[in-house]
Amino acid sequence: MSAGRKGRFPLRLRRHPVAWTRQRPTWREARPAVIAAALKRAQARPSGNWYVVGATADVPRDRPLARTVAGREVVVWRDRAGRLVAGPGSCPHLGAPLGDSPVRCGTLICHWHGLALDGSGRAGWEPLPAHDDGVLVWVRLDDVGGESPREAPVVPARPALAGALCTVWTGFGVCEPEDVVANRLDPWHGAWFHPYSFVDLTVLDAPGPAGAGADGDGFAVDVSFKLAGRLVVPVRAVFTAPEPRTVVMRITEGEGVGSVVETHATPLGPDARGRPRTAVTEAVVAASDRPGFTAARALAPALRPLVRAAAGRLWRDDLAYAERRWLLRSTGRFPG
Repeated sequence: MSAGRKGRFPLRLRRHPVAWTRQRPTWREARPAVIAAALKRAQARPSGNWYVVGATADVPRDRPLARTVAGREVVVWRDRAGRLVAGPGSCPHLGAPLGDSPVRCGTLICHWHGLALDGSGRAGWEPLPAHDDGVLVWVRLDDVGGESPREAPVVPARPALAGALCTVWTGFGVCEPEDVVANRLDPWHGAWFHPYSFVDLTVLDAPGPAGAGADGDGFAVDVSFKLAGRLVVPVRAVFTAPEPRTVVMRITEGEGVGSVVETHATPLGPDARGRPRTAVTEAVVAASDRPGFTAARALAPALRPLVRAAAGRLWRDDLAYAERRWLLRSTGRFPG
């Protein structure tokens, strides 16, 4: 793909499609040491102890959102002014689940005995730092993260939300956040593992085990998104990890330059069998300067479920990858 070139129409017809079994193998390029080194560098970056707990749209005015982060029950809601409030998800009185309680005029009212919480400390309940970036909501847990706290989370640069199409998908897997991040830092698996979505994938540049490549500490990829039959949308994208639990795919050439797909991994805590569970929150913030994109945004209520369904299909496979990676690591059989 030539830099800066964009045709009149975003779609292309694959003139000489290659069968899945005949595409070029990528296992030699997908060196375990390269993926492991990229993961290690991501884990060394500061997060400021911030964790994604859901989508902005998951926190309306009339009810809270509950999440468990690393075994800690957390509840978030909106105060009378619409600002995000967060704190422990267990009522300090007798331990009622505050996520099941209603919000009235910005006050969370415990449904067991009526303890009213307006976001200020009361009866042993103390608020937690919270942040709403317009797409996702975050909570800061200093005793969980153990890092030097930051005033705000590391939010990737995004297209202006007013002109973008935004969707958020959330799923859960038996693995740890590092297994999710490692999956996203392995772009070589795309056309092999997801042939229904990606074709003609080439990793142009990748950081070596010792550090950055030509595109910095990111993986530059040429890939075509498959629409139907031989119709595809070719783009160039770069994968980066701005903090330990986030990987961002940013389109740098082709249709939708500047659009991002953010993958955030949040540790939940062990399941009934003692296995770790992780929430995957994937935010798509798509933008385009084509006139037709305005019409697409007008159809956003109909398009968002389709985009979420596509993300869910991909993550059905990618969570299997992450879960398998954790299983092998936990039993001492992981070859990487």
